[in-house]
Amino acid sequence: MSAEPIAVDAQAARRFVLGRQGLWPGRRGAGKAGTRDAVVACEHLQLDPLVIVARSHELMLHSRVAGFRPELFDALAYDDRLFFDWGGWLAVRPMAELPYWRTLMRRNRDQPKLAGLVEQHGEAITAMRSLLAERGTLCSRDFEAAERRAIVSYRGTKDSSLVLYYLWLVGDAMTHHRDGFERVYASTDAVAPAHLISEAGEADTDRFMARKAVAFAGIGKPGPLSRTLARRVTRDEERTIEHALVESGELVPVEVERWTGRHFVVGSDADLLREVASGRVPAAWAPAETTTDEEVALLSPLDPVLERRRAKTLFDFDYVWEIYKKPEHVKFGRYAMPILWSDRFVGRIDLRTDRRSKTLVVNGAWLDDPTLARSTAFRDALKTGLQRLLVFLDTERVDATAVDDARLRRAITSCNVRRSARRG
Repeated sequence: MSAEPIAVDAQAARRFVLGRQGLWPGRRGAGKAGTRDAVVACEHLQLDPLVIVARSHELMLHSRVAGFRPELFDALAYDDRLFFDWGGWLAVRPMAELPYWRTLMRRNRDQPKLAGLVEQHGEAITAMRSLLAERGTLCSRDFEAAERRAIVSYRGTKDSSLVLYYLWLVGDAMTHHRDGFERVYASTDAVAPAHLISEAGEADTDRFMARKAVAFAGIGKPGPLSRTLARRVTRDEERTIEHALVESGELVPVEVERWTGRHFVVGSDADLLREVASGRVPAAWAPAETTTDEEVALLSPLDPVLERRRAKTLFDFDYVWEIYKKPEHVKFGRYAMPILWSDRFVGRIDLRTDRRSKTLVVNGAWLDDPTLARSTAFRDALKTGLQRLLVFLDTERVDATAVDDARLRRAITSCNVRRSARRG
């Protein structure tokens, strides 16, 4: 039998969405174990090659884990093999989920574009499989352009790059490790445990992916599923999958104040949502150090809690990442990071790391309510959050000369004093 909908107000929904992602009421884990738990809680930890402040996934983990260092994630993914990355939308997932993803990998193999690639580059694909088995690991840089015919592809200018990417996309190869951000490939059986190199059933995979989509959102919907499941899914089939998950208790309906439409939480999260709705903080969410009232979190522009439609509805925050906009269309900054204070997004701060001078450069800071700059509590929370970021980035100072508001500028600049005192 399906459960009655859980009715919550907007504040409870905000707190649950943030808490499900490990952002509220503060960082709840530390060190390697905390990093492992944070990656699991993210459901899909998106990877991106751009480095302006730090890599996106590093910023996401920094905002969730006390004392996070990039080498902690690398050890979990590439030494312990607890996680793997995959997909055109590149993200990290737990290795234990691999059988479900291998079903999608096989479905991808049958897509017309990839089938056509096999027809065009079948000989190179066969040769690359043999080469992987022979050498153990390979990356695109191992091949000079002269060795392989140059082709036009956004994945690389050599067919060796495209063939390696193909083998990874269909599950014959996996990421062994990364050199900088470049993927170094190995055969799947050299990376994944043997008992996980199998495919889950078709129906089980569909239900798992639909359920994971809701878990990723915190409060959300299973569909649209066509892209998620790497196959065509009709609306009637979506409804059938959704109904089965609700009837089994794997999804529980949620009614959110001022948020129209059908929404769900995964069944295992229902009691957590009820606890948050009652005004309590779940014991498992207890902060390891400061709360978001005491220390702002500066979020990566790719953080999943910033999904635009939901952020506008639940948080009254209209966020657009402006990195690829034309200069005349940039309103805030190309890497304007949302400022999370308590359970609200209160503004943006555009940052850049100058590694040569070890300086965190503030290109601008904007508060949705400019009077917030008068709040001592907010300014202290901003200082604390920036101080932690300075330490994480191994920078020596912050340059806030571009910040217009004098109160904010003084608060940000005071981080230099605090860093000097700490080092002394």
